Amino acid sequence: MSPSPSASAGESAGLPPRSVPMLCQGGLVLRTVLFVHGVLVLGLGLRGGEPVDLLGELSVLVVAVLPATLVWLLAGCALRPRLARLAPMPAAVLMGLIGLLCALGAWAELRWLEQVEPGALTALSAALSGAALAVAVWQVLCLRERLNLPAGTQARLAELQSRIRPHFLFNALNSAITLVQIDPVRAEAVLEDLSELFRAALASADAPVTLGQEIELAQRYLAIEQVRFGTRLRVRWQLDAQAAAARVPALMLQPLVENAVKHGIEPSTEGGEIVIRTGVRHGMALLTVTNPLGEGRPRRGHGMALRNVRERLLLLHDLGVRFEAGAIDGGRFRVRVAIALPD
Repeated sequence: MSPSPSASAGESAGLPPRSVPMLCQGGLVLRTVLFVHGVLVLGLGLRGGEPVDLLGELSVLVVAVLPATLVWLLAGCALRPRLARLAPMPAAVLMGLIGLLCALGAWAELRWLEQVEPGALTALSAALSGAALAVAVWQVLCLRERLNLPAGTQARLAELQSRIRPHFLFNALNSAITLVQIDPVRAEAVLEDLSELFRAALASADAPVTLGQEIELAQRYLAIEQVRFGTRLRVRWQLDAQAAAARVPALMLQPLVENAVKHGIEPSTEGGEIVIRTGVRHGMALLTVTNPLGEGRPRRGHGMALRNVRERLLLLHDLGVRFEAGAIDGGRFRVRVAIALPD
């Protein structure tokens, strides 16, 4: 794959891309708006006055401050690739300058609405306040991003250990060896599926993939397990093509279906059915993986892999994802994920 122009520019400058906040993300937008307005309320409160008067003044200021905040967020979102190529200090200065311009715009709007008395709030004080607040917000969001990175890395490393377990590799190779004599074509298919799984497991997990790609990888994994379990493993796919565009962390689905096989099929002499469904509802891609609970005392599990998948989804989508896992009626276990679809 040829490098993008921005990547080439960054490499030539000797600055590798940094992880910077995604200001278009719904959770960050909400947090930023609440933080800015919280600072506004605090500033008004420190001035003193009657609560009714402060409330009226706040309602007027929000008319200008809210659009200015949203413009700052949109500018930061549009400039995210460039900000990732800048050192931390120049990036903070750039976001501060944008905040300065947004604050000047808010001040001009208030003057136009005749809500600011001459001399009460100068353009200079408004600009400096906007720049300072923008830099403060940007630094807080960058700190949050850096604090999230170790958790994401730890989750990916733990997930990598659970993706291709040694016993799975051993069983897959044994299945291929057995098939070489009686069904060479199927043996070749097993080895091809196994190579694709390892390619995905060893690839970089930083870039998200589509749900459609994850479905294809899970189908390869289950095709390998089908050779080992035979009729004990029954898989039903109910897929909606519209959900395939959802962005998810790499190798998000494979641990879920691996858990379904390990805890739902392997302990049972009769086997069972795994059902994987996708759909779209209210702008969200829905994914469910359902499996039997297995015979006898439930095996301990459905823990680390589920937590890792949930953490990685939250790091990618923040408030744009819902994750549920637990037993349901009929002696079955279900994992349900709802992911915001890209615009």
